[in-house]
Amino acid sequence: MAAELEFRQVDVFTDVPFTGNGLIVLFGSTAEVGARALISLTAEMRQFELIVADFQPEVGRVSARIFTAEEELPFAGHPVIGAAAALHERFTAGEPARSWVFVIAGREITVRSRRTAVYYEAEMDQGSPTLDPPLGQQDAAWFARALGLSEGDLHRLPMQVASTGLPYLIVPVTHGLDRAQIAVRDFEERLASVGAKFVYLFEPDKREGRSWDNTGAVEDVATGSAAGPAAAFLAAHGLAAQDETIGVGATSSASAWAVGFSAGATRGETLILHWNGRTWTRVASPNPGGASNKLWAVAAASASNAWVVGSFSDNTQALAFPLLLTEHAI
Repeated sequence: MAAELEFRQVDVFTDVPFTGNGLIVLFGSTAEVGARALISLTAEMRQFELIVADFQPEVGRVSARIFTAEEELPFAGHPVIGAAAALHERFTAGEPARSWVFVIAGREITVRSRRTAVYYEAEMDQGSPTLDPPLGQQDAAWFARALGLSEGDLHRLPMQVASTGLPYLIVPVTHGLDRAQIAVRDFEERLASVGAKFVYLFEPDKREGRSWDNTGAVEDVATGSAAGPAAAFLAAHGLAAQDETIGVGATSSASAWAVGFSAGATRGETLILHWNGRTWTRVASPNPGGASNKLWAVAAASASNAWVVGSFSDNTQALAFPLLLTEHAI
């Protein structure tokens, strides 16, 4: 490879070094570097994915390309999130928050990054989702068998291909998430036959999921490109509100907390839900900010106690203020 580019190794979906999803961010243009060389580089670096991010401040855009060890992808979640954090550190470290517009495979994706005391946070708008019609009974039965699932493991909701740039076959289950695995050799070909690139095994009631490469050899510890389609799937079937953001913490299969935020009539409002093993119940939560109120994460201590962190902002203030709560189940 003739080109010389600087890079940053980033851990995404974690606040602990050397955990989460590994990523290599290359800074600069790769116009003269072929896709095969970048695929080889991703394999050599032993990372889940690699993203090339060419920041063009004069037009306010980040031209980007994403690679795995096998191919170039038209979209992926954790490379975009990680690249936004790396760009913030490299080019605008003095700014507490920054917005970016990534251009990937001809599509614009808006990303927001924030600097904290110890790391960077980022979130993106994946755009409008698409949902295909539910799979027919014969195809659904084949995919269930291919994943080692029985009829009793399947959720009442249908299997469905959903996409925000990378099409996933959503396979909803009530049981078997922990023991499922890809058990056939032609899985990729069968996915392609229904218009999907990857599979996302999803337990809607607990909002937990798993995904692998199409050989089943490598599990993706967290996948942003599947999170968007999964959220669209929930909303389409009435299991999530529009403009809702969710984070989950659990102590057992009979107790889980979910936090986030949703759009209110005049401001963003906090959201807290509790799972008792049968149903989700909304728990009252404060909204001290006049403009925005958000909950970002939850740590469940027990079935009746959880710590929640978030932020709020007021109409008269440009800064966001920390919000720390303790919540108790009803």
